[in-house]
Amino acid sequence: MRIQLCAKAVLLAIAATVMGMAQAGAAEVNLYSYREPQRILPLLRAFNAATGIRVSVTFADKDLIERIAAEREQSPADVLLTNEFGLLLDARARGLTQAIKSPVIEANVPAIYRDPEGHWFGLTRRARLFVVSAKRVSADSVTYEELAEPRWKGKVCMRSGKHPYNTALIASMLAHHGPTKAEAWLRGVKANLARRPSGGDRDQVRAVIEGVCDVAVVNSYYAANFIFIDQNLKEQKHAPIRLLFPNTADRGTHVAISGAALMKNARNKESGVQLIELLTSELGQRMYSVVNDEYPVSEAVTPPTLMANWPPLRADSLPLHKLAELRTQAQRLVDAINFDDGPNDASSQVR
Repeated sequence: MRIQLCAKAVLLAIAATVMGMAQAGAAEVNLYSYREPQRILPLLRAFNAATGIRVSVTFADKDLIERIAAEREQSPADVLLTNEFGLLLDARARGLTQAIKSPVIEANVPAIYRDPEGHWFGLTRRARLFVVSAKRVSADSVTYEELAEPRWKGKVCMRSGKHPYNTALIASMLAHHGPTKAEAWLRGVKANLARRPSGGDRDQVRAVIEGVCDVAVVNSYYAANFIFIDQNLKEQKHAPIRLLFPNTADRGTHVAISGAALMKNARNKESGVQLIELLTSELGQRMYSVVNDEYPVSEAVTPPTLMANWPPLRADSLPLHKLAELRTQAQRLVDAINFDDGPNDASSQVR
């Protein structure tokens, strides 16, 4: 109910604000989306009501990039909407995107959250944080580096190191510390795992609640699934867990993004750019972040009510395109130490 009421209010504000964007004629835009229908349809309906531009949406949780590549010049896709940064990089690497030069988007999206040449743009941020047991962990702060220390042996849960969420985190460690220290760190984390990496981020949080481990590495919006606001008491209620934002005292917490890109063969380029401009606008980001429990990319946009009660996010200022350059190296490192084999594998030993 909280999300629905907030979303409705923002939708009305969006419609009132962008009515001047309406175009004559039957303009349209074709959207290929990795994001689940319930997470974007309200905003797309508002976009249609405000602009008169019809939005046709193709949803899929995987293989949309492969589909666009197979369709080649005949692809109807104008805009690609992703739930993960790596997908934007893959689309560009395959030559499926085109650059956008939009003063509106550039003003809305900080440079560190967009491609330097305009091939992709961030819409929301996800903090890669720690969910810890409120009963068994007393520390008020833990850094990514400290997660490899012996005191956490048998107490850490993570999903596969090959998952893009963790690959990006490892890439950030490579960027900040170089390959030698990053490898030693990852070996230390592997040695501290409570079990072999498996499942998704929600499974890691459940493992903390069930006592399998004391700390889980997860994206912030997954933690939101276990915390809610009581509308009557106006209080935050949650499972017996706490959230720790790593490295707030130094470089900041690692973040990833959801985002959008204009396709190379877009037939409705103007409408596609207009859609991305709305998604990156203050009101568009507010709506998007409310529905998805994610942080807006702009610091000027207020986070959803739930996150406003969390510790403040101090995000790592490392440009995401720099992480893109290290993704392959991070993937190779995961394979080299057999991270997904878990803590009992001999290669977990720190060299």
